[in-house]
Amino acid sequence: MMAIKEFLISRLPVKEALDILKKKEVPVHRLSPFYYLGGICLYLLIVQIVTGVLLLIYYSPSEDQAYQSVKFIMTKVSFGWLIRSIHAWSANMLMVALFIHLFSTFLMKAYRPPREFTWMTGILMFLTCLGLGFTGYLLPWNQLAYFATKVGTEIVAAVPLMGEALKEFLRGGTNVTGVTLTRFFALHIWILPLMLFAIAGLHLILVQKHGMSRPHCESSKPKQSMPFFPHFLLRDLNVWLLVLAILTILSFYFPTHLGEPADPLSPTPIGIKPEWYFLFTFQLLKLFPAHILWFEGEHIGIIGFGIVGILIFLVPFLDKKSAKDERSPAFTIIGWFMIATIVGLTIWGVLD
Repeated sequence: MMAIKEFLISRLPVKEALDILKKKEVPVHRLSPFYYLGGICLYLLIVQIVTGVLLLIYYSPSEDQAYQSVKFIMTKVSFGWLIRSIHAWSANMLMVALFIHLFSTFLMKAYRPPREFTWMTGILMFLTCLGLGFTGYLLPWNQLAYFATKVGTEIVAAVPLMGEALKEFLRGGTNVTGVTLTRFFALHIWILPLMLFAIAGLHLILVQKHGMSRPHCESSKPKQSMPFFPHFLLRDLNVWLLVLAILTILSFYFPTHLGEPADPLSPTPIGIKPEWYFLFTFQLLKLFPAHILWFEGEHIGIIGFGIVGILIFLVPFLDKKSAKDERSPAFTIIGWFMIATIVGLTIWGVLD
């Protein structure tokens, strides 16, 4: 065993990695529990990868076999229904954790120098995960997924100038067909995951380089910290076990149902809507009138979403007061307003 240990240490950067872990410290204050959100997101992402690979063994991405292959997984493969439920529930829990992580980081102003690029890579990861959620929803090829994708790609068509081209690119034609399924499958298991791995790797490197930010509201208090290894890491692992327990309970007692196979010739079901994490955009677009002056109302809404997204991406450079480590009440108010708007519109969409 000692010979194997010496062999590995002499050829791999094990000692350097342990030195980094031993030197890393985590700030301790009343908001410290929010530091676990990054680890929760990472853990749920690992669960997504593992369960996704297991599902991929039996899944067939074709219009004739997609539904039947998922049905086979749920009815014939041992614990296949549980693996699919864990994959679906972990995706939803990941989106919840990402939303909370995003806004807690925003409100604690963790984007202050020198962490601007840490924030920007985090935003790109969030958008990539939204893309994974959108593309993965169609893969069971059931009635709900088919028409929800049809509605979602219609929203893409509202993008000014290039909307119709984007819609046809995603669909692989004018309608949602087997070509759409194939494209979404490729995006879901190859293109978007590769993008996510690259961005997540850079994000983790930046977190290791700059450490965890101490909230501005705690800057005037005595600074305390704990070693990341093993103290914070052990706490992180306990949180992961708690998340696993919640995930298992939800998957076992509230398994994901398959529903009816997609029928493109049937009329669109009443009340069809996108997944809950897109629901606030769907509901907000409903508030726009059909026309605003000479422009389509939906086009104005999409442009507004784009502008807001760019501003959020660039917030480290816009929040000048935080760059000097001063309070910036305007951005705090904006953050709480955005949280209230998203939660309110989502609840409205669910009840609508």
